[in-house]
Amino acid sequence: MELAAQVADSLVAIRFSIQNEVHFPLSDSSVQAQFGANAAFYVTHETHAKGASLVRLVEVLPLRPEWEALDVATGAGHTAFALAPHVRRVLATDLTPEMLAEARQLGTERGISNVDFELARAEELPFNDSRFDLVTCRIAPHHFDSIPAFLERSRAVLRPGGSLVVIDNLVPDGSGGGYVNAFEKLRDPSHAACLSDRQWREALDAAGFELRHREVLGKRMKFGAWASRHDERMQGFLKSLLMAATTEARGLLQPRTVDGELTFGLHEGFYWAEARA
Repeated sequence: MELAAQVADSLVAIRFSIQNEVHFPLSDSSVQAQFGANAAFYVTHETHAKGASLVRLVEVLPLRPEWEALDVATGAGHTAFALAPHVRRVLATDLTPEMLAEARQLGTERGISNVDFELARAEELPFNDSRFDLVTCRIAPHHFDSIPAFLERSRAVLRPGGSLVVIDNLVPDGSGGGYVNAFEKLRDPSHAACLSDRQWREALDAAGFELRHREVLGKRMKFGAWASRHDERMQGFLKSLLMAATTEARGLLQPRTVDGELTFGLHEGFYWAEARA
């Protein structure tokens, strides 16, 4: 099939998913396969390893040296390692064994001794109730099959008044968000759905959390690095979809070329909430 025809067919599929509010259910194996194959990539990936939200996490939270923290979907461990100097201990969990192996190695290389690692699903955190003072999850919930289940378990394992920090990519409400989610899914099969700012605030409230701090951080993504796991043909396909984005989606994506490099925009939502008594 010619590239133009593939783009046209995908635009039809994207419009269908928007109109029907399609959610992309995932199996654990699909997430593990995607992240297992690309585990080393996340060790040095700029957004995960150095993003502004990682700095804001330490700046905003009133971290205490006696705290026990849980970092969910830790990936290469960047969030856990940022917390480690400020708390007593961090337990870092992930669904993918290869990601945990990379995180362990990185922690050893950095001489970090107060971070432990455990295999666990975000929606089924296998820990006693009221165990942790802090739960964090950064740039991961859009891969979860059930964000409400993740929030419910996070609420359960937190001590009364404990803190939850969720940081994740945001999409606009409505058709713009549908387009961005479908576009992301075509690039990354493990993508389930990013929420809008409104949806996150509603989900946190429904799960029994009181919002203490919220901010939206903009970031520019380098298209070449973002699409690098694919061959040249697929990269051209994704580029065509980016440039053909609907008006609503382009308000977020804002593709542009600077010094010969194509970039596009995304937003990260930063939410610090406390468990209601």
